[in-house]
Amino acid sequence: MSLYTKRGVSAQKEEVHTAVKHLDQGLFPNAFCKVYPDFLGGDDQFVNIMHADGAGTKSILAYLYWKETGDISVWKGIAQDAIVMNLDDLLCVGVYDNIVFNSTIDRNKNLIPGNVLQQVIGGSQELFDTLRSFGVHIHYLGGETADVGDVVRTVAVNGTMTCRWPKNKIISNEKIKAGDVIVGFASYGQATYETAYNSGIGSNGLTSARHDVLDKFYAENFKESYDNGLQEEVIYIGTHKLSDAVEPQTSNHKRQTIGELILSPTRTYAPVMKQLLENQFDKIHGLVHCSGGGQTKCMKYLPGNFRVIKDNLFEAPEIFRILQQNSSSNNKEMYEVFNMGCRLEIYCEAADAAVMIDAASQFGIDAQVIGRVEASDKKELLIRLGGEEIRY
Repeated sequence: MSLYTKRGVSAQKEEVHTAVKHLDQGLFPNAFCKVYPDFLGGDDQFVNIMHADGAGTKSILAYLYWKETGDISVWKGIAQDAIVMNLDDLLCVGVYDNIVFNSTIDRNKNLIPGNVLQQVIGGSQELFDTLRSFGVHIHYLGGETADVGDVVRTVAVNGTMTCRWPKNKIISNEKIKAGDVIVGFASYGQATYETAYNSGIGSNGLTSARHDVLDKFYAENFKESYDNGLQEEVIYIGTHKLSDAVEPQTSNHKRQTIGELILSPTRTYAPVMKQLLENQFDKIHGLVHCSGGGQTKCMKYLPGNFRVIKDNLFEAPEIFRILQQNSSSNNKEMYEVFNMGCRLEIYCEAADAAVMIDAASQFGIDAQVIGRVEASDKKELLIRLGGEEIRY
């Protein structure tokens, strides 16, 4: 049994998928989000989309960082995580504008005071203001903040996005076919609209990241930060504190701490995807956000039996090396849990890959052809890393 499983977490969320398998799959079953008829407007040329997600256990890392350093601004990053985990899923069905957002915050009032809520709510508005400057309009209509200390140990930051969108402008993934290439967008570096180097960690796999990297100091001093029923052998088994310094991989970025790397706000691809969806819509066959399930996420959204081969992925950035070194996880586990430096995939004709790559480069985002799609009698994924071949 993996450490991930022992901590009560599932990378593939099998039980969740079983629970919802009999629900209506919407108009486009292979699309990244469920798409429904226009119940709100009654127009058969439009569709309705609603999506809910959040920052997950990354909020616990923010809590520990805030307690250790006193830097309350870290909570703004958690606000961004909750928003981007919704927004970038919507991007993958072609939606990039005129979106409604409602937040849901559950807190233990004895541990999470009002000034933390102010950072989360204010941080949300700051991100919306930034996105508006790129033509991505998200309307913040409030939400629910509940004091439920008997339910949550510290705080859970989530949200819901909804929109009404033209039916003929949906990316359904049904156009993915054998012969397509996969253009990957890096999750790390510093995009032109980011204020600091982004480690690429995103908002998935943070239970592993927290317990594998951080040492017993946190178990001893912050018992509210973990499930006290877990076995001792899986609780904070790393060697680091959040304040430990990490030398940058390149000379272009300043030295950061473990805490800064692991709490890098999840990057949104909205500015670049707005341009591509407006100008290159017909060239995009499919879109996948490599969130929960990491590099295996694509398997869920293939419109048939295909073999996906990823043999030119980015070199995994430093944060993932640190995670793997501390957890002793093999590559198969790492690439199933984490994005490993690539969090968005565009499926297109080989001749159109350069257009996608150039669009990303204009925003300072590394992009490259990371793989391809082949015909097969079953759905399968091959990841090739040097001389190693990993099969899913």
